[in-house]
Amino acid sequence: MSLTSEQTQLYQSQGFVAPLRAIPTADAAALRRQVEAAEAGPIAVTPFFRNKTHLAFTWADALIRHPGVLNAVESVLGPDILCWGSGFFIKNAHDPSFVSWHQDSTYWGLDPADIVTAWVAISESDVGNGAMRVMPGTHLLDQIAHRDTFAANNLLSRGQEIAVDVDDAKAVALELHPGEMSLHHVRLVHGSEPNPSPRRRLGYAIRYLPTYVRQTVATRDSATLVRGVDRFGNFAPEQRPAADLDEAALAHHAEITGSLKTVLMRGTGLTM
Repeated sequence: MSLTSEQTQLYQSQGFVAPLRAIPTADAAALRRQVEAAEAGPIAVTPFFRNKTHLAFTWADALIRHPGVLNAVESVLGPDILCWGSGFFIKNAHDPSFVSWHQDSTYWGLDPADIVTAWVAISESDVGNGAMRVMPGTHLLDQIAHRDTFAANNLLSRGQEIAVDVDDAKAVALELHPGEMSLHHVRLVHGSEPNPSPRRRLGYAIRYLPTYVRQTVATRDSATLVRGVDRFGNFAPEQRPAADLDEAALAHHAEITGSLKTVLMRGTGLTM
């Protein structure tokens, strides 16, 4: 469903809204089976799960286009919507992995900052297994300086963290049941703790932007039109996978993510 006026106002004032029902619980369970079947397959899926997963798997492509997700996104972005990125944030049982306090906008090179992430829970995501936490209202700040840590257990590409102190007491945990999602603004300060529990935490982050947004730090970038019409042409169109991890999908994913790496890792001399 679309957001109510109260939910839309909450997003605008606090920078996030949750929980929202994205897909039925049974569909989330089926999606988890597909994720774990891919993990058990003969091809290592980590590179495909990390960035632009929708270019490699038909079920991920279907999820970024799901009306249960897009109807809510349209409430804050309008009718013409691109999916710029997608990827999993997975914490296994007793996993030390974490996400440091950061703003998504730091290294993306996108302008203006009218960008929203839909974080879809494939499993339970709660305080006990490392749910995402947010700092309400911080999306109203300008871009905050970050430092790169490249910490071994940090799930972010550069281990980036904001270069100012954060008062953890003000954080709000976004607890979600399977099939629920949160929406958060690209400037919202957020992060998550490790998972000390015996339960896996699987979440799929989808990055949406209106078609007028531009890439400012690279000569080439791409996105997938998922709703409406692209009247601006700021991003090259992406190719839908015909089958999971088929030859054409693998080649296209490699080409597109290679270009994305030049954006996300610029200035480091590294690739992901």
